[in-house]
Amino acid sequence: MQSSDLNLILSKLKNSEENITEFDESWSQGRSAFGGVAAAFAVTAMQKLLESNQPMRSLMVSFIAPVPPGEVYVDANIQRRGKNVTQTQANVICENVLCLQAMAAFGNAREALHVPASENFNATPKELGIKFEDHAKRVPGFLRFFEGAWVDGGFPFAGKLNRELKMWVRHRTNLIDFPAERLITICDIPPPVILSHFQKPPVPSSSLTWSLEFVIPPEEIATEWFYLDFVVEAAENGYTQQSGRVYDENGRLCALSRQCMVYFG
Repeated sequence: MQSSDLNLILSKLKNSEENITEFDESWSQGRSAFGGVAAAFAVTAMQKLLESNQPMRSLMVSFIAPVPPGEVYVDANIQRRGKNVTQTQANVICENVLCLQAMAAFGNAREALHVPASENFNATPKELGIKFEDHAKRVPGFLRFFEGAWVDGGFPFAGKLNRELKMWVRHRTNLIDFPAERLITICDIPPPVILSHFQKPPVPSSSLTWSLEFVIPPEEIATEWFYLDFVVEAAENGYTQQSGRVYDENGRLCALSRQCMVYFG
C-alpha cells in the first residue's frame, strides 16, 4: 500500500532486503516526487552499506527523470571504503527507468584544525513571516508535511524579483531515526529563488543537479526548526544557479547547498 507517512516510507526501504519502498502522489510536485524525498531514498539505501555509523559529509545528486508515485527501487553500492572515508553511489529506479543518481561521502571525525563557520546568522523571527498555509495556492502540495514561514519577502510569485529567499521550516512528523534524511528533505524545500519575479503560477521548474555539504553531522543536530537563507547567483537561458546556507534554530551553520535548476516561464 502506498503511503504518505515519511517515517513509514523510509522504514520500509531501510528494512527491505531488495531496497524497495513506495510512496503516494501527496509527495509529488508535477510529474515527479519532491526532489528532497527522492534524494532521501538514495541516502537511506547508501547508509545501509556502512560498516559503522559514519556521519554523512557530502551528497551529490543528478535528477535524471521524473520519479512517479508508486514503487521505488534503489541500487546502491560502495565505490571505495578507506580508513576514514566511505564513498558510495546509488541509482533510484522507477518502472525500470533510471530517475536519479547520487554519490555520497561518509567520514569519521579526526583531530584537525578547527575553523569556525562565519557568523552570518541574522534571522527574522518566523512569527513575522508568511505561513506556508497562508500561501498555499502558490506552493507545492507536499509542503503540507512541513510547518514553516517565508520571511523577508522573497517568497515565490511575489511579483517582484528578490535575489534572496529566506524561510523557517520543520517537519510535522518525527524523523528521529532518519537524521540525515530529515535534514536533506529540509534543504531541498527552496524552489528556484527567481520565482519571486513571477506573479502567477504555474511556472514549471526543477533541479538538474544538487550538491550538499554537511558542516555538522546530521546526527548531532537536536533542534526541530531550521532557517534557510538562499540566494540566486545567476540566471540565463532558462537555467539558474543558486546557493544556500542552512542553520539550526540556535544559529549553527548545518549545511551548504548549491543547485543548477531549470525553469520555463
